[in-house]
Amino acid sequence: MMSELLFADSYTREDLRTYVNRARSLDADGAIRLQSHGTVLAAYVGVLQGHGLMTEGAVIGLRVIALGEPVDLDVTVSLASVSERLARKGISAFSIPPSTVSVGWAALTPPRSGWKKVGDVSVADLKTIATQGIVEIAQGTPEGSGAHAVAALRQRVWARDTQTTPPIPSGTAFAAYALGFLVSERAQVFAHGHWTRLSTETGHVLVR
Repeated sequence: MMSELLFADSYTREDLRTYVNRARSLDADGAIRLQSHGTVLAAYVGVLQGHGLMTEGAVIGLRVIALGEPVDLDVTVSLASVSERLARKGISAFSIPPSTVSVGWAALTPPRSGWKKVGDVSVADLKTIATQGIVEIAQGTPEGSGAHAVAALRQRVWARDTQTTPPIPSGTAFAAYALGFLVSERAQVFAHGHWTRLSTETGHVLVR
């Protein structure tokens, strides 16, 4: 397996570091899937884990990173190990952590082509949906609430569809907000079978 990644430039490396830190703020023990078959690195992170054997409702963030050299890679490692390596100053290459992890959402491979655009939504509306959901969960889980109660409320809030046209799972808005993808005025919505994708110029959120 390839042991190092060479980024296109220092800005690209910093971009991945910021993305990883945002993902860690959502799940300090989370994982990242690094997949590349050339000079484009697809970095997937799990925002909402989904449920059942097929991890239905899993919400996955995707940031595309430019590499300086082609790489054939598909590995899932901990966010913590990647963050530690990216924090090192003055290093242009990134050493891939040797220890892999297994998480359910990483077994899902979103389609690369065949997506059909079904509409677009206002970024302002997505921010409102995300922040209102965060407040609802905070108010609905007072101090002392058990982990099961918190998880159940989060599932209910983020699984319900938005009132936008087209409607999307609210968790999609939350992921785009939390990962810093909501920087333009509109976000595009695509569909492919059981998959939905929300895309901006900064990144993508996929839900199955």
